[in-house]
Amino acid sequence: LLNLDTEEDDEIDIGCAGGIDVTALGKYTEVDMPSGAQGYQLLVNGLQGGHSGMDIHRGLGNANKIINRILLAAAGEGSIHLCEIDGGGLRNAIPRESVAQFAISEAEEKVLAVIEEMIGNIRNELRVTEPKLNISLSKQDLSGKCMDRDDQGRLLRAVQGLHNGVFAMSTTIDDLVETSNNLARVEVQNGNIKISCLTRSSVESGKMNLASQLSSVLELAGYEVSLSGDYPGWTPNPDSEILKVLVKEYEELFQASPEVVACHAGLECGILGSHYPEMDMISFGPNIKGAHSPDERVQISSVQKFWKFLKTILSEIPEA
Repeated sequence: LLNLDTEEDDEIDIGCAGGIDVTALGKYTEVDMPSGAQGYQLLVNGLQGGHSGMDIHRGLGNANKIINRILLAAAGEGSIHLCEIDGGGLRNAIPRESVAQFAISEAEEKVLAVIEEMIGNIRNELRVTEPKLNISLSKQDLSGKCMDRDDQGRLLRAVQGLHNGVFAMSTTIDDLVETSNNLARVEVQNGNIKISCLTRSSVESGKMNLASQLSSVLELAGYEVSLSGDYPGWTPNPDSEILKVLVKEYEELFQASPEVVACHAGLECGILGSHYPEMDMISFGPNIKGAHSPDERVQISSVQKFWKFLKTILSEIPEA
């Protein structure tokens, strides 16, 4: 089986991570906005985003974690009243943007000072990896309902407690992320809460362990947690016959040796291999950057290289 989903044209992939969705659903009590409270909108955007597996080791900002960190700090210094949060998008993309609406009813100057201090800290922490990060706070005319203070505290502490990013590195393959989590989506609106994570690992027990830890944090907050979309990883086979063919032909075509790797992402080989365990599989492809983000792009010259390589491999397979 030839999989064409690898994103570096000098790599040959022989393994991948499995994944599972961890989703929490909850309700909160809606209460009236306090009289005289000033409304605000907090916006986090300008982040790079990227693939929640292949880019998870890069130290990129997660908009959901950033906005929650600011809101939690603000709530600790005064009376804020959360109305809505809309953060993230696709489960397999590192969140680039989040927006929250809230009001301040007491100690407004103190709360705003804490928010500005936290924004400065976050910008400083991410100044290298996220140079285009934007965090803005603007006044809004808010009316209607907001979240009960106890429910608000449980939500903010739960999201703060969720692990995000690399959880463990492989002990058998150099520089390979073994287990990770992406806090992909946070939705708070009209009395409903939904929190979505994508957990990955090349070790099945490691994947389920982290999923269990995330579930525990969310269940402690009183949410109903479900695990779904479970798919297996692809165990590397360094003695693969098709691997030998690809390495030989790559070296002859390009006068260089390819890197033989495993990736921290879900490839179709994991699912297909679980149904056809004896199938010999390999993955390769052109250079792709910013996968699963609006900036996704392919290097045209590498497509030409990839096409030449693919045609050669197809011609050689009958003889392998």
